[in-house]
This record gives sequence, structure tokens and C-alpha cells, in this order.
Amino acid sequence: MEVGIVSRLFVMFTCRRMMNFHWLPCLGWLFVLMPAPLYSESTTQTTAVLQSLTNRESKDIIRFINATDMVVPDYKFSIEYLCTEPSTVRVEVIVSTDVKIGVTIYKKRWVCEKCLHTLRNRTLWVRFPSIMLYRPDYLIRRSIVINNVILRAWIINTNFGAYESRNATVYEQAVTRTYKLLGTFNPFERPYKDHKECLQWDTEKIQAIQEMQIPQCLLENDVVDLLRFPFASTGLKFGIMKKLKKFNNLEMEVASKQLVNNPRFTVSIWIYVLHGCKRHLCGIFHHINEKQIYGTPLLLLTQDGNVHFQMTLSSGKYIAGKSNFKLSLRRWCRLDLTVQDRRMTLSVSYGERLQTREDAFYVYPGDVHHHDTAGYFVLGGSSHIRGFEGFIGPVKFYRVRALKGQEISNPLVIDHKFHEHIEQYYKNCKKLNTLIMKYFQSLGLHKKIQQMNRNSNYYLQLVTKYGPINSDEEKCTARPWGKSTEKNYKTLFDLLQTMASEPFLDFTHSSNLHSTLIKVGEKLFQKTVEILARPGGTQQIGHLITSLMEASCCGYSRAAYFLAVIFETGLGVELQPLQGLLYSLVAAQGNDRLALMHLGYKHDQGIDGYPMDYDISFGYYLNIAQQTVQDRHVFDGEQSFVEPIRLMDDVALQSQTKENDDLFLWLRYQANHGDVFAQQKLARMLYWGQQGVTRDVKAALKWYSRSAVETGDPLSLYEYGLFLFKGKGVKKDTELGLRLISEAASKGSHEALNGLGWYYETFKKDYVKAVEYWEKAMKMGSLDASHNLGMLYEVGLYPGKPGKNETEAFQYYYKAGSAGHFESIIRCSFYWSTGNFESIPHNPRQAVLWTRFVAEQNGFLGYFMRKAMDAYLQRSWNEALLYFLVTAETGIETSQTNVAYLCEENPELTNSSVDYTWRYYNLSAFQLNTHPFVLVKMGDYFYYGHKNHKKDITQSIEMYASAALYNYSQAFYSLGSLVEEGLHIPERILDLLNLATANHSNNISILLELYESCLHHKYK
Repeated sequence: MEVGIVSRLFVMFTCRRMMNFHWLPCLGWLFVLMPAPLYSESTTQTTAVLQSLTNRESKDIIRFINATDMVVPDYKFSIEYLCTEPSTVRVEVIVSTDVKIGVTIYKKRWVCEKCLHTLRNRTLWVRFPSIMLYRPDYLIRRSIVINNVILRAWIINTNFGAYESRNATVYEQAVTRTYKLLGTFNPFERPYKDHKECLQWDTEKIQAIQEMQIPQCLLENDVVDLLRFPFASTGLKFGIMKKLKKFNNLEMEVASKQLVNNPRFTVSIWIYVLHGCKRHLCGIFHHINEKQIYGTPLLLLTQDGNVHFQMTLSSGKYIAGKSNFKLSLRRWCRLDLTVQDRRMTLSVSYGERLQTREDAFYVYPGDVHHHDTAGYFVLGGSSHIRGFEGFIGPVKFYRVRALKGQEISNPLVIDHKFHEHIEQYYKNCKKLNTLIMKYFQSLGLHKKIQQMNRNSNYYLQLVTKYGPINSDEEKCTARPWGKSTEKNYKTLFDLLQTMASEPFLDFTHSSNLHSTLIKVGEKLFQKTVEILARPGGTQQIGHLITSLMEASCCGYSRAAYFLAVIFETGLGVELQPLQGLLYSLVAAQGNDRLALMHLGYKHDQGIDGYPMDYDISFGYYLNIAQQTVQDRHVFDGEQSFVEPIRLMDDVALQSQTKENDDLFLWLRYQANHGDVFAQQKLARMLYWGQQGVTRDVKAALKWYSRSAVETGDPLSLYEYGLFLFKGKGVKKDTELGLRLISEAASKGSHEALNGLGWYYETFKKDYVKAVEYWEKAMKMGSLDASHNLGMLYEVGLYPGKPGKNETEAFQYYYKAGSAGHFESIIRCSFYWSTGNFESIPHNPRQAVLWTRFVAEQNGFLGYFMRKAMDAYLQRSWNEALLYFLVTAETGIETSQTNVAYLCEENPELTNSSVDYTWRYYNLSAFQLNTHPFVLVKMGDYFYYGHKNHKKDITQSIEMYASAALYNYSQAFYSLGSLVEEGLHIPERILDLLNLATANHSNNISILLELYESCLHHKYK
């Protein structure tokens, strides 16, 4: 009861004290007024009063005399006390700050055995630390904010001395006790301390200047825009991760810390749910704490469309519930979650004007724990849960305020009302899909598809067997859509008619309506692209866009991405950035790999109207990076090895071959005669589809097998043994596979040693043996072994070192990732992106750079790069431009260079050739892996000027100098030409090129050295 009074008095006292502060308008102090636990998170020690262990009626007395209300230097007070039995008198001063609660800074005790039943008095002095009393200066480096100071005293019977090791219990067991709350000054109001020392004149001057400065509160808002730009949620384990920083404003940070176990926050998130959740739960918004587990809050979508909400209590217990309302599909809705103390309100509103509103309320049985800077927030999916399928709009997070309804400012309106275009697109697509289904129904195919989808049902099989459905009777001979509809969708109806005449199973290989629609979209896309790739095809784009839109509506995401490229680049049409954004997001939502890379690149660079946002960029790149790792183990599908070949590189072009070309035939001849190098080269080319060769895994395995059997080469033994062991492309034979791997290891193959470690770890669970092999393989240069050792540290299975060690794991990942190991790169990027580990800094930019490297090795991207290169070698310029363009928009530097080069050499290809030349040389020039040829080109364009771009000599010099750093001879020649014209090269540039002006008397000597460098590097 008394401790409860302490809490209330503390709040009242704090309010009265703060009303006198001239800096009250500081935003942070608006929230410090809320009561917080005084000692610990455990409420039993602050609210319960235990009964005394003695039944005697207490007549002991203890009270403070002349104790001032404020903390001051050399704090003096007196204690008046009376003991009725031999006792101990104890005095303490307890301080709570923003980082520590219940710190004892002063202790005093003495025995009261003589003069019992006599009122006595004792004077005490408390010397408080300087950081509590003074402002920071040249000796006091910091001044801390004090939340509360409690001066307390009590008398405890000597018989209870056994309890003295537990201070809180001792205080509660006292026969009598008293306390006093002491006030402190804000750090800005405290005086400077007189250190009684002579200062140097410069130190004294700096100190005087600081004393004259007027303290000001840092202007800071507690509102965080977690997302301002629409994001496509694919329904997979990927989303946007957001790490919040501490407040810069000290008062607001104090308020935030005090609200950890008494939270007040608001989350407002706009979402557009496209499909129902196909899993038990799908992620909308959730918090992952510093222990990599769920924190507060969680908002998930259920299979029924309800919202699952979950909080973590201070006790560590999880409390979850489900909303009574369900989210509507294909409508923008705003979810508002407000938590105030133990009360939660969850609201959903629809439409831009929030016309419809439904609420859910919940009161938690205990204090809710919410620490927004410990861990990170996730929009959509994460490694813990799949996200929902749809789009995420603006998201706002009020960190220390509980708001409701109109108090929340989070409008849906995005630039140019993009949300309306999303809704309109899916409304139009719904009409089109209904039309296609009606067409199927008119031919009796609709029922066939449904029947195929239910063929696993035993009773339906009996119906089919003994009472087959007459599909002819179910045909609808009337065409309910009318002739005008057929005319408007002529291409689509022609395709449907063609497909209907084909064997049914050929185009409905997947027995459900959705996959049938996708098949229709795929065929429509292929037919349209064939026309686009023909000579003069770009001039017909205006007539072909409708077919691409129809293919996109059928769910074929590749068509949506092609539309995005057409609209954003103006290929045969006017530039339409908003339409480009729409189809980019639609394609990415459908998990199209090129679209994901496209959005990741645009947000990484902040170009074409996309805001620079590394968290959004990482969300897209992480998706495609992890799929790249998975795609490498899939043998079917349109994949090729990514080969960065520039069209101006004659040597690289000459290395391209086909199965009937001289290079391939020569390698096969050498391989047939036992050449190990040729056998391995052929196997790799066929396995990955390198150098223009079509991917053929079965043919590759034959060469791996032949090399292993005929030559006993360690690498071939390992590769073929691994295929046998896993049964990939060949009949599974674990015994023979393991024997071949062991033989390769005995011959010194570090790949095989790593394989044996994998075998013992995965199948034998012998981690000691696995580590032995991995350590040996790592010393020989195996990146896989380094990654595997890191995994053991991460999951806590490293022998002799129990417990997870993320820091050690990161070191192994970083070692392998730096050398190009894909899985290690992804793990390092995850650590950098979340910033969830003290020893690993939060570095979203580095995370984007590393995941982008993996994403750009995706086999589906390589397939389109290969199609572009094959078209170029066959002199099919239109087709080459089309495929180079769709890969250039994903951020591939070589494709950007090739588009510019192709348009420069063939300006008649498109009306945008001149614009493309500038755009893609310019984009390529600012890539990390650009070619000096590109830099010289941009230098020329800046020198001469280009269409709407004015002449800029300064930029021209910068470009030439950048190319010269690559020792590119043409760059030195161009710089020399500028000097010869009498133009001045800045000293900074000359120093960068090791051409210091001190070594040259005039421009002639600089000119000669530049031309000498040109000749030297040309013939080097």
C-alpha cells in the first residue's frame, strides 16, 4: 500500500516540477509524465507489502529532519529515530535513469542497541555524482538524465539479519520505514562546476563560449514513415525490413525507454489483398526482436480473411487474438493498430475517404512489452513467415503516441493516385478472365477442367466411371459476349479458338482454372513477342500493347514486365511512367524475376521517379537472390549461364559458339581423345548453358561420367559422384556416389572433402567428423566448407562450443562471401540489413550491393541475355534490342552498354535510338563495374553536347579521367586533345593520374606525358 502511494506521489511530484521548466514545449516531455515501474519489471516488488515476521505492535519511529526537496552538492539531512528492541538502522539513496533502474548510490547503517525507547538524532551527508549535478564540460564529459531519486530509511530487528543480503526484502520486512522523493534539474538547467583549477586560455575561451550558448531542444518527431512508396508482396518469405534508431532528442529517448513495459504506439498501414492467404497465416506487419523471435506487435492474415494480432507481455508470455472482421479482397484498406497500456484497438477502414470502419478491442491481462529499437520491423514476409499476396501502401508508425481514427494522418493518396490505377487494372482483368471462362464453358471445356481438378476424389471417379458426364450436352451454343466483344478482343479469341482445337491436355497441363489462364497468357505473350522481334516490330507496338495487357491480365507476369519496360522507356510509344510503375509492380507481385530485379535496381539508384530506398531495394533483391540459389538446382525451365559480354568486345564475341560450330566441335574432338580439360569444359558448358551452348544436363553428365571413369580426375570424380548420390539427372546410387567422392577426396579434391563433411553432418549427424573434413577443405580453399562451418556456429552445433555464436558465424560467412559464395553473401547481407547484432553494424547499402551481385547471376536473366546475344550474332537487330532492353532495365551494366552501342550503330531501329544511346551509356557509366569505353563515350557526349543535353567540359574531363584510371589509352588521348586545345585540366585530376604540375613547366610537358601514356597503354 505504501509503495503504491510512492508511485502516485512520484507522478504528482514530477508533474509539479516540470510545470516550472521553461523547456516544457519539448515534445519528449509530453510523454515522460506517464508512470513507470520504479525498481524493476516485476510488479510484485513495487505493489505488494509483505507482513512483518513479528506480531508485536510496532512503536519504533524513523523520520527525516531538514531534508531538502532537491538534489544538491553535499546534501545534508538528519534522521530522528527510536528503537524499542535491538535493531539496525539503514539509509539508502536509490537513483533510476533511462538505462538503469534502482541503482543504489549511497548506503549507511548503524546498530541501535543502547538507549532503547529514546528518541535520537543523527546527521548524514550525501555526495552525489557530478554527472547528476552539473552540465558537461571539459572534465565532466556527460550529464545524465535522472528519472527519480528516492531517499529512504528503515529500522529492522536484529533477528532479521539473515535477510540483509536481499535489500528489497529487508525494506519490506522493516518494523518501520520512511522515504522521500528528491527532485533533480534537467541537464540543460544545471550549473557548470567550478573545478578550482586554472585553465589554459584556449580551454577557458571554449568553455566561456559554451556557457553563452542557449540550450535548445532537438526538433524531432516520433512519427516514422516506414513506407511511402507502393511495394509488391509476392506471398513468399520476403518483405521490407526496417530498423529504427534511437531518438536524438534525449527527452524523447527517455520517454521511449519508460514506455517499454507500458507502451503507447500506433501503426497505420495501407494494404491491397489480392488473394486469400493460402497458408495458416500470412505476414502483414510484425516485429522481430533482438533474439530473432517474434516481438510486439504482430499483424497476420488468416486463411479466413481475419486479422491475427499478437503481443508479447513483460512476463515473456505471448497473447494472440483474431479480429471479428474480415478483410475484403481487391480493395484498398487501412489497418490501424493502437496500443495504450494494456488496451489494444484494431481498426480497418476502406477507400481513400475511409468510408467504412470496423473495430476490434482487447485488454491484455498483463503489461505489454514493446521495445521498438530492439530488433526490426517487417512489412510483408520474412524468414519467419510468408507474406500476403498483394500490395502495401503508405505505412506510418507513431512511436510514443496512441492515436485513433481521424487523429491518425496517413492518407492513401500516392503520386498521381496510383492506388486507383491498381484497382482499375484488376477490375478490368476480372472482366477479361470471366470472358475467357465463358468461352471455355461455351465449348464444354470448363467442366472438363473442373473434373480434372477433382479426379483425386474416389466418389467422383465412380461417377465418371459409371455415369460419365456428356460434355456436349453442357456446351452453351449461344455467345453471350456478342460480336462487338469478339471484335474488340480479336487476337485473344483467335488464340482461344486455336487452343481449343488442340488436344485439351496440351494446354491445360495443370488441372486448375488459374494455371489454364496463365497458359493462355503465355501463348498470347509468345505470339506477340514473335511479332515484336521481327524487323520493324517496334513500329507496331502501339497495336500489340493490347495483347500484352491481355496476357498480363491472364496472370502471365512476364507480359506485365515487358509492358513496364515499354512504357518506362518509351519503346514505340510515348513515355508513361505511371503505367510503367503499375506494370512493374504487377509483374513483381507475380514473382517475375526480371521485374523484381528491375524494382530493386530503381530503388537502389533512385532513378525514373523511384525513391532511393535501400530497404525496399533489399527486399526485392533478397527475393531474387534466394531464388537464384534455388534455380541453380532446377534443370528444367528457361535458364542460361549469365555471361557479361559487350558488343564491342570482339574477343568475347568470337568465343560464342553452338553445338555445330568449330569451337564446340574441336572441344568434343579433344574430349573424345581423353583430354581432361576438354571433357570438363564440355561438361560445364552443357550443364550451365555457357558460351551460347543450349543447356543439356544429361549430355553434361555423360561427359562428367566419362572423365571420371577414363581419367580418374578428382574434380570429375567428385562432380559425377555427387550427381549419383543426389540422383540429379541420373538414377540415384548413393553407395557408388559416396565411393567416388571418397576417391576424389583421397586425391586431394577440396570439393570432395567438403562433400564428405556434408555427408557426415547430414546423414550421420557426426559433427566432429564433419568439422574435421570442413576445416581441412577450408584450408585448401573450399568456400562451401567455410560457409558450412559458419552454419554450425549459427545454429549452435559446433563441437565443443555450445550455444549459438552469430559473430563467429558471420566471420566465416564473410570470408566465403567475399570470394563469391552465394549463400554466404545472402547471410552476410541479412546481418547487415537487420542490424540485429551488436558486433555487426547496420549497413543496408552494403546489404543491397551484395544481394544484387547474387541476383544478377540468375539463370532466367541469363536466358534473356543469351537470346539477345544470339539475335545479335544472327543480325536480328530488332530482337536483340528488345531483349537487351528488358535486361538493361534490371540494372545489368553490359546490357545497358549493349543497348546504347546497338542504337548508336543502328539509329534506324527505333525513334528513341538517340535517347537510348545517351540514357544507357549514362546509366552504365555510373555502375561500379563499368567499362572505360563507356566513360570515354560519355566524355565525348559531354564535350560535344547531345540532343537536349548541353556541352559540359567539366563533366567531360571527369569522365575521361575516370577512364584513364583504368589505364585506357583512348582516355589519355582525349585528355591530351583537351590540353592541346588550351583547356585547363584541374590539378586534382592531374594528381589523381600521377601527373603533378610541379614536375611540368608548361602544358607542353603535360601534353607529351599524356600522349606517351596513351601509346604505352595501347601497346602494352
